[in-house]
Amino acid sequence: MLEQALTHSSFANERGLEHDNERLEFLGDSVLGLVVTAWLFRCHPSAPEGVLSRTRSHVVSAEALARRARELDLGPALRLGHGEDQSGGRGKQSLLADALEAVIGAVFVDGGLKAARHLVEPWIQVEAAEAMDAPDAKSDLQEALQGQGLEAPSYRHVGRDGPDHDPVFHVECWVGGRAVAAASGHSKKEAERRAAARALAGMEDSSSGA
Repeated sequence: MLEQALTHSSFANERGLEHDNERLEFLGDSVLGLVVTAWLFRCHPSAPEGVLSRTRSHVVSAEALARRARELDLGPALRLGHGEDQSGGRGKQSLLADALEAVIGAVFVDGGLKAARHLVEPWIQVEAAEAMDAPDAKSDLQEALQGQGLEAPSYRHVGRDGPDHDPVFHVECWVGGRAVAAASGHSKKEAERRAAARALAGMEDSSSGA
């Protein structure tokens, strides 16, 4: 199932294979939508329908899915036809997003909805926080820390990779002399915002646990 999920139609056509990942992508798209919708409904009981819809659109967008696919390092694992591979297919947002949806579909077929939730839910919280509070994540984090009598956060740029036309920046969020979250983005500001959202999510989890 995983092999099929990572098989692009260009590879299947070149090799004369009967199956590619398009059917699994079709299934995974619906499974992803259900998991994200259920999570948002459960975890944000006071959010109006418009906010939930906008947030869901962000979480399931090709940009967000491709970002997660890069974190999972799916690009090198894709089975692509020669031409698609030579044209940089392993880094294309659309191919990465489609492959991740196919993987979600394969996980659902293999292990059911519970397994699909375990795959998807870990990244929903950060993406949802970005969609709901994207412009204010850094400010919200600073206010939350100040409310606890802690110093303001700082952001350290720890690396950059990817091609010049599509760079990926890596950032750590530091509080009190230690790194509390890390994130990546296609700009330094995006990476900082994502790191702040993750730090906020971590603070909320700690408060809930307490």
